[in-house]
Amino acid sequence: MLQFIVALLTLSLALSSLGAEETYHLASSGSTGSLGSGSDYRQREVPLFPAALWTEDLRARQIRDAGRPYWVPTQEEQQALSAAAQVSLLLNNDILLYYGHPLSQNMGVLGRFPKDELQRRLGSLAAEYQAVGGRNVLTGFHLIYGTVWPGGDIGVIRQSVLEEWIQWTQDNGMLLVLDHQIGRFDPIAQLRSLLPYLHYPHVHLALDPEWRTPRPMQEIGHLTAAEINQMQAIMEDYMIEHNISGERLLIIHQFNQVMIRSRQDIRTDFSRVRLVHNIAGIGPPRLKRDTYAFGAQAANMPVKGFKLWYDFGISGHTDSPLMSPREVMELNPRPYVIMYQ
Repeated sequence: MLQFIVALLTLSLALSSLGAEETYHLASSGSTGSLGSGSDYRQREVPLFPAALWTEDLRARQIRDAGRPYWVPTQEEQQALSAAAQVSLLLNNDILLYYGHPLSQNMGVLGRFPKDELQRRLGSLAAEYQAVGGRNVLTGFHLIYGTVWPGGDIGVIRQSVLEEWIQWTQDNGMLLVLDHQIGRFDPIAQLRSLLPYLHYPHVHLALDPEWRTPRPMQEIGHLTAAEINQMQAIMEDYMIEHNISGERLLIIHQFNQVMIRSRQDIRTDFSRVRLVHNIAGIGPPRLKRDTYAFGAQAANMPVKGFKLWYDFGISGHTDSPLMSPREVMELNPRPYVIMYQ
């Protein structure tokens, strides 16, 4: 019995020293391990992430741990907690992105203005979101890297254009998300083609299940939970193998139930990859809220994104009226990544 108590105390101390992401591994991975089905960590109704995005949650955990009898954090444990607080890009930031292809006016706002004008407009919009949401707002561009063509072939953006946008966003302290539409090709192979860009500290990745099809505009494509989990594992392994620090976003778009199969099986317990479930419905606010509510049902993907569409006179690709930043931030659960096309 004494040995059991000692082991239990040792486990409790070990768990208390884990950072936010490592604790979430235990809470959500589905592995019973040595915790047993009766563990408090297994019984958590709300995943630690994204609760740990808030510094208030980290402070509450520090106060709770400090108040436990006969327990004082070691210097190593305190450093581990501080490191976990600094690792996540989303810890104290919301993310605001402009979406599109820089060489096409019909594929989003990126193709309609020069880069410096895009930055100015985005900065003004970010100030509105910061006033409403109360958190710092990071800005960036969500750039279409691979565009699907009839028959499912893919047109990849010219390397010279891509390098120009990578350098410009890096020089101006902005994020850059590279979005691949997949087409008729193997999604894992298409993801691998993007991995070298992770060496840039501000570059993140996105894949669009809608366009994973040989028949674009005729059918809606899909990704499976197994494929999305494999993508996250491949990204994380690549980062570890190449000593790439920090974390990276992997944004997966959805507006229709067919786009992600078996989505209840998607994992979000990777320590280096932050999966963003981006809800991309089009239309008036009522319809967009309904689409978002469908996306919110996937509680296993707690980090939500939300896309809005400017009115550029393109039929079927307009939100009318456009939701205000306050309306966006009142969505439940709140989105952490917001993009405008």
